Amino acid sequence: MWRQADKYGVPRICFINKIDKMGADFEHAVDTIRKRLSAKPVAIQIPIGQEDKFKGVIDLINMKAIVWVDDTMGAEYVTEEIPTELKKKAEAFHAQLVESIAENDDEILHKFLEGEEITADELRASLRKSTIALKVFPVVVGTAFKNKGIQPLLDAVVDYLPSPLDVPETHGLNPDNGEQIFRKADDKEPFSALAFKIMADPFVGQLTFIRVYSGQLKTGDSVLNTGRRRTERIGRLLKMHANKREEISEILAGDICAAVGLKGVSTGDTICDERHPIALENITFAVPVISVAVEPKTKADQEKMGMALGRLAQEDPTFKVHTDPDSGQTIISGMGELHLEIIVDRMMREYKVEANVGKPQVAYRETIRKHSEAEGKYIRQTGGMVTPRFVSIRTSQAKGTSSLMTSWAARCRRNSSSPSIKAFRKRSKAAFWRAIRWWM
Repeated sequence: MWRQADKYGVPRICFINKIDKMGADFEHAVDTIRKRLSAKPVAIQIPIGQEDKFKGVIDLINMKAIVWVDDTMGAEYVTEEIPTELKKKAEAFHAQLVESIAENDDEILHKFLEGEEITADELRASLRKSTIALKVFPVVVGTAFKNKGIQPLLDAVVDYLPSPLDVPETHGLNPDNGEQIFRKADDKEPFSALAFKIMADPFVGQLTFIRVYSGQLKTGDSVLNTGRRRTERIGRLLKMHANKREEISEILAGDICAAVGLKGVSTGDTICDERHPIALENITFAVPVISVAVEPKTKADQEKMGMALGRLAQEDPTFKVHTDPDSGQTIISGMGELHLEIIVDRMMREYKVEANVGKPQVAYRETIRKHSEAEGKYIRQTGGMVTPRFVSIRTSQAKGTSSLMTSWAARCRRNSSSPSIKAFRKRSKAAFWRAIRWWM
């Protein structure tokens, strides 16, 4: 994920989660980011207590303590002065924060060297510029399960991550001639958006999550699927929340929403204005690294399993399904054991499919390893007349010995007939495969 963000130049914030768990170490986590990711993390918060003693954070920008009320599951918090025992530690981290910001901002550096006071607004504005430029990565801390640290995290997203107006123009290709096209994040530009997620909903059908890069989209508009050269109509537009959805009539540049009615769109497809086609950069997905075999428990589950796996594969491009030609097993592949466990759990829970999961069977194979020749004679008497047939067979090693392959070459003498050669090939191949099946 970090490499993908580096590849596409995506600014980011680091959230150190589960600080209330046993063995949690904030400073070690920050140091790990620095060493393993070769990044420059900048802590803008430090925890007040760790493990089971965690109760709040110290905001290093405003130099205030934020303490959550335990009875409210993180819904309420109070802002107060920094505890005396953490005053020196907070001042040391604050100094490191100012130094890191000053390295990338000449005005802050001048004030820092002159010993002038630097306000919180100046620190916040300078840190935002450095974060957007990928020079630093702000670090916040909390425990998401108990909702502690979530409000400051959301504030940090607003304060330090870029809005659509802060990023460069989006570029794509003209599907007709391959010329490069640029689109600004402006409502007046021609419409263009990228479908970044597909989700099957039991109430409204397929939901296509889109991010609008330019222009605007309204309910009932027709859009062009650039990859498939197909026009589709927008049925409904939904603004998705955590546990609810809100129906909207239009979406503007820079927004994200879910569209209903796009049946032929897949993850990574570009949809745009029919009169101004553009193909945005597609999403590159990782290759699956682990596979397991699944089989339905009953005949009734067989058809449902195929439909369920098809829908899950459509939602998740890193999830693949295929049937092994040798064993006949249905093989599912994904990015890890947890990934496949979630897929199987969803199949059972959402689609009511009962299935067994196990290791894929391995088909052992053999091959011819050296050149060999043999000759056979077949004599048949018809109508008092003896008719001999002579056939010679030559076998040789095929290219690559990992699969069961053989090259058959039959040549006959003058008194052999074409039907005898055909019969020989048919019988010899059948006997060969029978022997292999017996061996396996």
